[in-house]
Amino acid sequence: MASLFEYAPAPESRAVVDIAPSYGLFIDGEFAEAADGKVFKSVSPSTEEVLSEVARAGEADVERAVRAARKAFEKWSALPGAERAKYLFRIARIIQERSRELAVLETLDNGKPIKETRDADLPLVAAHFFYYAGWADKLDHAGFGANPRPLGVAGQVIPWNFPLLMLAWKIAPALATGNTVVLKPAETTPLSALFFADICRQAGLPKGVVNILPGYGDAGAALVAHPDVNKVAFTGSTAVGKEIARTVAGTDKKLTLELGGKGANIVFDDAPIDQAVEGIVTGIFFNQGQVCCAGSRLLVQESIQEELLDALKRRLSTLRLGDPLDKNTDIGAINSAEQLARITALADQGEAEGAERWSPACELPASGYWFAPTLFTNVTQAHTIARDEIFGPALSVLTFRTPDEAVAKANNTQYGLSAGIWTEKGSRILAVANKLRAGVVWANTFNKFDPTSPFGGYKESGFGREGGRHGLEAYLDV
Repeated sequence: MASLFEYAPAPESRAVVDIAPSYGLFIDGEFAEAADGKVFKSVSPSTEEVLSEVARAGEADVERAVRAARKAFEKWSALPGAERAKYLFRIARIIQERSRELAVLETLDNGKPIKETRDADLPLVAAHFFYYAGWADKLDHAGFGANPRPLGVAGQVIPWNFPLLMLAWKIAPALATGNTVVLKPAETTPLSALFFADICRQAGLPKGVVNILPGYGDAGAALVAHPDVNKVAFTGSTAVGKEIARTVAGTDKKLTLELGGKGANIVFDDAPIDQAVEGIVTGIFFNQGQVCCAGSRLLVQESIQEELLDALKRRLSTLRLGDPLDKNTDIGAINSAEQLARITALADQGEAEGAERWSPACELPASGYWFAPTLFTNVTQAHTIARDEIFGPALSVLTFRTPDEAVAKANNTQYGLSAGIWTEKGSRILAVANKLRAGVVWANTFNKFDPTSPFGGYKESGFGREGGRHGLEAYLDV
């Protein structure tokens, strides 16, 4: 994109990560082929280059993995919490030691900029394992009664937008509380989970405690439905979440769902404009907008709309789109051709319904999956782009006149995952935050995460909390 400065290329070296030509499933501490021999290819979104061939799990493989996890559960759950903590601490330290390698791998497989995987994803991944390692011997003091017990085998299905971070959100509390795990990573981003399997072996984790099954939706469905799985954790689309809820209904499985969102970023007339602009950019263009809690609806007070939009457009014109491995890059590639088609269709629909579309001057690379940062103005609550989750770098701008109107518009959605408030008045922050039906409300910032803080939503954004002390409850019989 256009810039006041010329940036020399600053690529991170691919040589720090060694990707094998093929990978198997990780079951009972060993890599193995799928029972039916099926494989699929993992493709780099920025170049469409095939990175590796990966074994595709089927129902028979789910059976093997759950059996291994059940067998390992007896000894793992019987370990004193301090002993389990040692493994978690070891995993956390190895993640830190291999963070550069894992950051490059995640960027290659996912398409997000290296500065995001390096500076946001990997530090948080390690932090979650450190944090839950600290809880492993303190469960009696977590507020869930004396001697809380683990559930058993946890079946976990994670998305492609934060592959390694979502793995950490789920595996760390499961292991700390004494459960064993069968995890299915997304089919477009299986590699970091398979590298994590190697980290488990490197840390000496007992066989069967963690099992990794790359595959498609059928493998996830078989895992969720397996009668010997005691806990299901899913992060992904609302449609799949509803299907999982129907599958689990009537069983004794414990379930947590973290689903879609349509977060409102509310900017009042006394907000610091430059700070708000940075928060808006972070809220919707971080990870190309492929974030469930993205601030995809901007609600700006009518009196400052023009000033704020001028500043926002100037800022968007300085963003750099291109090679995700370049440390200067702000906007990377969309994760897949399928996701790019969805974003494109919804953006075109927004324009067809009368919204005014704007993007900065932007040259898209010839290969890979790319979408320019996009701003929609003249948007009403009736527009599809104001209601449906686009899951891409597209921001819908609406206006309001009073705090009550801002709250009404922010809550006028089937989702309830996140929101942001921008104002200099602390009393207004508290008053508005208490009225917002969102699991996470940020004040004068956006997309700030910490392993000590719980995360989750309301309504069609799911239920249950991950992170913090609250994240332990989903893996305990309380």
